[in-house]
Amino acid sequence: MDATSKGPRLMERVRTTLRTLRYSPRTEKTYCYWIRYYIRFHGIQHPATMGGPEVRRFLEFLAVERKVAAATQNQALNALVFLYRHVLEQPLGDIGEVTRARRPRRLPVVLSHQEVMAVLERLEGPMWLLGALMYGGGLRVTEACRLRVRDFDFERGSITVRSGKGDKDRVTLLPPGCRESIRERIRELEADRSERQVPGVPVSLPHALARKYPNAGTALGWQWLVPASRPCVDNDGRVVLHHIHPSAVQRAVSRAMRGAGLVRPGSCHTLRHSFATQLLQRGTDIRTVQELLGHKSLETTQIYTHVLGDRFAGVRSPLDHLP
Repeated sequence: MDATSKGPRLMERVRTTLRTLRYSPRTEKTYCYWIRYYIRFHGIQHPATMGGPEVRRFLEFLAVERKVAAATQNQALNALVFLYRHVLEQPLGDIGEVTRARRPRRLPVVLSHQEVMAVLERLEGPMWLLGALMYGGGLRVTEACRLRVRDFDFERGSITVRSGKGDKDRVTLLPPGCRESIRERIRELEADRSERQVPGVPVSLPHALARKYPNAGTALGWQWLVPASRPCVDNDGRVVLHHIHPSAVQRAVSRAMRGAGLVRPGSCHTLRHSFATQLLQRGTDIRTVQELLGHKSLETTQIYTHVLGDRFAGVRSPLDHLP
């Protein structure tokens, strides 16, 4: 049996299962990519006729021939584990052992406060605001792009990050330096809605909210803080307005970092790393930093203590030792 005739039906089952289990659209796209790649690698064979040995050969190909990173190899494995466990109902554990690649520990690149300010000075308008929120609130770039008007609590000085990594909600800091810019953005969105003679294009909404609340897509609270430049068509064929694409923000931040003349390479995630190290440097409890970042494990947050190098406090190099 090959996948030529049953491939489309298989991928439909994959997508349906992913959506039923509430996986994010980004995960759906990634998993479908690796499953198609796996099928093509084995000559369009149907995955039901394969198992652990074929998965191992595919992962070895990725590591040896493609020289992918351990994280990428594990991402491919996650997609195939999902396929066999949830779609084909043939868990790989019943077929053979599959060893996950170990990720080497890498210290994150962090910037000083002065370096971050130099980067932000080279951003304008919405890009400045998103960059300031990533640094001031420890947001991931996708989390910053997905912020809606309803996510800001000016009274408590907080931001609610919804459906973050792992589909979890959390609360983080609303930087005082961003508040007036956010209020101005909200005033612009409200003025835009009130000036229209007919209802505009609704924003995209999570899950089935559009069916439950038909007017939510045009309500102020559900508007994206920074929307895309033009509407698109969603999976149900509706014309909606999505949020700004993360790649646009990544390009703007990369240009700003090059313009600032930074010696160390950086990205949007560098702003989040810098948020964490700045808090720890100023004496914030590491558990609080873990909660603000949304880390599942404290071990993930502890990597920033290695960046700070506090464990070497008081230790002198032997080169400076005087007899």
